Amino acid sequence: MFDVDWSDPETLWLNITNAALGIVTLAALLSVLGAAAVELCGRLKKHLARARDFRTLRVPDLGLTMADGGEKIDEKDAPPPKPKVEGRRSKVE
Repeated sequence: MFDVDWSDPETLWLNITNAALGIVTLAALLSVLGAAAVELCGRLKKHLARARDFRTLRVPDLGLTMADGGEKIDEKDAPPPKPKVEGRRSKVE
């Protein structure tokens, strides 16, 4: 199938280059597959941890709640928003 003649001096450099590129390709493929496996295992671990957490309850219609049980602040009594700070870029006109 693979007719590689390692003793031919004219094609030895080509065979070595092809072998090196094949090894680099396999290493890159294994690296990508390993990273994907780590990512999937991490997601599965997070999902299983959330499924085992009995202290939380997902209710999408509940909305925001106040953890301290305090009084809701009306918008008129709320502190004013902080002003945005401009960067130190000089304006070129």
